[in-house]
Amino acid sequence: YLKKGFAQVTTPPIDPLREGLVMSLGMRLGGRGNLLEAGPSAYSQIQLNSPVLLESELAAIASDANLKTQTLSTVYKAAGKGSMKAALDKLCADAEAAAKSGCGCIILSDREINSLSSADAPPIPPLLAVGAVHHHLIRAGVRTDTSIVVETAQAFSTHHIAMLVGYGAHAICPYLGFESCRQWRASPRTANLIKAGKAPDLSAAKATVNYKKALEKGLLKILSKMGISLLSCYHGAQIFEAYGLGREVIDFAFKGSVSRVGGMSLDDLAEENERFWAKGFPETDLTKLDDYGFIQSRPKGEYHANNQAMAKLLHKAIGMGGKGIGPQEAYDAYLKHFEDSPVHVLRDMLELKSDKAPISVDEVESVADIMARFCTGGMSLGAISRETHETIAIAMNRIGGKSNSGEGGEDPVRWETLSNVTDDGKSETLPHLNGLKNGDVATSRIKQVASGRFGVTPEFLVNAEQLEIKVAQGAKPGEGGQLPGKKVSPYIAGMRRSKPGVPLISPPPHHDIYSIEDLAQLIYDLHQINKSAKVSVKLVAQAGIGTVASGVAKANADVIQVSGHDGGTGASPISSIKHCGGPLEMGLAEVHQTLTANGLRERVAVRVDGGMRTGRDVLITAALGGDEFGFGTIAMIATGCVMARVCHTNNCPVGVASQREELRARFPGVPEDLVNYFLFVANEVRQGLASMGLRSVDELVGRGDYLQQRTTPLQKTSGLDLSFLTQYAGPTGSSMKRIAQEAHDNGPQLDDEILADQAIRAAIDSEGTATKDVEIVNVDRSALARVAGAVALKHGDRGFKGQININLRGSAGQSFGCFLAGGLDVKLVGEANDYVGKGMAGGVITIVPPEASTFAPENASIVGNTCLYGSTGGKLFVLGRAGERFAVRNSMCEAVVEGCGDHALEYMTGGVVIVLSTNVGRNVGAGMTGGIGYFYDTTDDFLGKINGEIVSVQRIQTDAGRNQLRSLIQEHFDRTGSTKAKAILENFDAEAANFWQVVPPSEANTPEASDLNAAEMAVAAA
Repeated sequence: YLKKGFAQVTTPPIDPLREGLVMSLGMRLGGRGNLLEAGPSAYSQIQLNSPVLLESELAAIASDANLKTQTLSTVYKAAGKGSMKAALDKLCADAEAAAKSGCGCIILSDREINSLSSADAPPIPPLLAVGAVHHHLIRAGVRTDTSIVVETAQAFSTHHIAMLVGYGAHAICPYLGFESCRQWRASPRTANLIKAGKAPDLSAAKATVNYKKALEKGLLKILSKMGISLLSCYHGAQIFEAYGLGREVIDFAFKGSVSRVGGMSLDDLAEENERFWAKGFPETDLTKLDDYGFIQSRPKGEYHANNQAMAKLLHKAIGMGGKGIGPQEAYDAYLKHFEDSPVHVLRDMLELKSDKAPISVDEVESVADIMARFCTGGMSLGAISRETHETIAIAMNRIGGKSNSGEGGEDPVRWETLSNVTDDGKSETLPHLNGLKNGDVATSRIKQVASGRFGVTPEFLVNAEQLEIKVAQGAKPGEGGQLPGKKVSPYIAGMRRSKPGVPLISPPPHHDIYSIEDLAQLIYDLHQINKSAKVSVKLVAQAGIGTVASGVAKANADVIQVSGHDGGTGASPISSIKHCGGPLEMGLAEVHQTLTANGLRERVAVRVDGGMRTGRDVLITAALGGDEFGFGTIAMIATGCVMARVCHTNNCPVGVASQREELRARFPGVPEDLVNYFLFVANEVRQGLASMGLRSVDELVGRGDYLQQRTTPLQKTSGLDLSFLTQYAGPTGSSMKRIAQEAHDNGPQLDDEILADQAIRAAIDSEGTATKDVEIVNVDRSALARVAGAVALKHGDRGFKGQININLRGSAGQSFGCFLAGGLDVKLVGEANDYVGKGMAGGVITIVPPEASTFAPENASIVGNTCLYGSTGGKLFVLGRAGERFAVRNSMCEAVVEGCGDHALEYMTGGVVIVLSTNVGRNVGAGMTGGIGYFYDTTDDFLGKINGEIVSVQRIQTDAGRNQLRSLIQEHFDRTGSTKAKAILENFDAEAANFWQVVPPSEANTPEASDLNAAEMAVAAA
């Protein structure tokens, strides 16, 4: 009933794998004393390195004389309504008495105490017990006098541990999890697997420790999603939102938590708890445990909306494989499947009402106008196959809707309008697709800019109609992604400017979306390079999203996308899929209401997605405030997905989510299939509007008062309250006008002055040469992005054969030289702020301090943080120090600087970086999977600054490596006059020995890193 919170714009998430040096799971047991009088007498505590306790550790705590530990049982006698509440009251009273008697640690235990193990003696759910005791002790004024430890069989997942800590527990012993590990090791099946070499030969103790470590890693992941470094800060912070818990429960055990839809009472919870407990005492012995279908769909398990029966009904209705659209009865059978399904989303408990008389469907706006509001989700090329991706794009372009590129770029061949389609629906331009027509185009009208920046180049950006910034993803908000190496085919690697077979890590969105100001800067960057493209920002539903959306609207976004917690291709952690993010209905309603209340609704269109499947979904989300409607997984199903649920393995049996050639050859879909689906949905919307007496979707958008809660009885509770969703936020303007309005503008720009120079414009048009001198000040942000866009639109990323020299003097604002294209040679005398060279694909940037400067270059930062983020080419030379996260996610850029801050070369996938001094921060090379770094070190302290998770460090071993180093240092000297570069070049053979080479595995056998000959390299690669 509780969903984890996550960082989204207002705070940045953390990467627990690559930035774990700033994180800790340490906790303390015992009274904290008076915090205002620190001293030895104020503390009598035990320091824990982890909140997850082994049974032996719990025993030591229980017997500690200083803690004076007391154990309280959470087992109670079930005797009808009120019995669990009475047990909770007694537990709280006992805990208060223990704290007042000097007990420094209270253990809440559900082990079989006093031989009460029977069907009518269940344990109190541990989270309820912890929350109740925690808040009772606060009210009693003794919370800091004691600590709470939980001994329970009911907690076994990372989410369980996080919730218990979040509501007040200092430590947890999940004893049934440990016992399961031991029983697994002792089972004959495991012994056979070990004997066959299919499982490692672990001892029972080792298996138990591994389980403990897995819980700890998962807990760090959960902390990181919220941007919290220390578990002690997460402790008692209650960073959860309740869905389905009534006010009585919240006030009693989870005081202060957000719960906006009501739900279960204490008696409801007791009944559910006792019913579940009774299953452990069957009349006949169980042969196996129930599988509740929480992860994969099971016949007798929890209902899954995306299931194989639904997929088959849809495939029949749309005529899967280009067989032609089926009869209306076939689509009605698809709808009947949902009508007969159990209630599973909030909108299932809503119905549309209107006091207007029904009208003829002929009076309602056309199917084409309705379909123009439809979009598909941001599914990346790489996660899904080329066939799926392009088929969806073509279908959306046919209906006038919008497809979304997802992360990973887009092949320029897809921007061509097909004119060579044969009678059998084939084209030499896209030979792998079927069912094509002349006039088709495979471009995605929405092009995504995600945290990994894969495929984001100037040419990609200027060919977009809309640019989407992915702040969060419904299936795993607060996290980055990772494309497994086996999915990185040569084609995918080419699109992402990386190497085949190398895993590609997308960091959490914390580099240039560290705050709302940084998000505003990225919006500014994108408006700068493509003035006509709208910028959308993708958020995920949770309490407080309305405030975030208001900030995003003020930051000059054109579209706000609200995603529900549904979605994802299966390549997401279970804890995130099941326990993070909120329903789209809640997020959408809050965004619409907040924007309307703050007078911001007309500035942005609002798009919504997350489990959309029918026209009814469109109608309800329109009433909640949606202008446009996104369809994700269902679009894949409509192009052939059979819900095999193996997307992350690269083994999709129908080639929808695989990069394997032999599986992609099985892809069954054609664009017509998806077009047919949307025709059915749009007609369903028309009929729904007609039944309500409405002539257009415009008349329904934002009319929460057209919704009412159904009276359908629910199995668990009668306390559900959806009044939050049925509010009318107030009058707003036309939805279609919001969608059609032009992109917001950055206002007058330095770039416009440069492009107004006839010599510059002529050089771009004729691939000639031009030079311009310019003064720059720090309000000139994203300088040269629009110039680069003009070059890229005409000549591509690196196709410009002329040269434009731009010499600047002054202090440049943020994102100087972002998205630079080939043929631009830029020199700045002065300094620049954060994000220099962000996304640059070509050209050269040189930055030097003013001539009279007296500081040592390696000690003075003349460029800010996060330079070269997502760069895909070009060169950067800086006569000075760079800030933190230098060359983060660099793909192909070559750079030389005199020093840099923490986290250099983070997530780098290609290119070369040289640092000419020992002034380097820590955590170098975290998440680095490609490219090479050279670091000058005469003090022998560099090795302590490396993150060794992936990369290795060595002295330069080959002539190719030394030549690469020498040539770039020479160019750095030629362009900047660096005295350090000069000194190294004058004594290069000796100085080269002072450089460390940072080498990820993908570069280990390259000529620059290894002196193996070609034959030896082939053997090593194999």
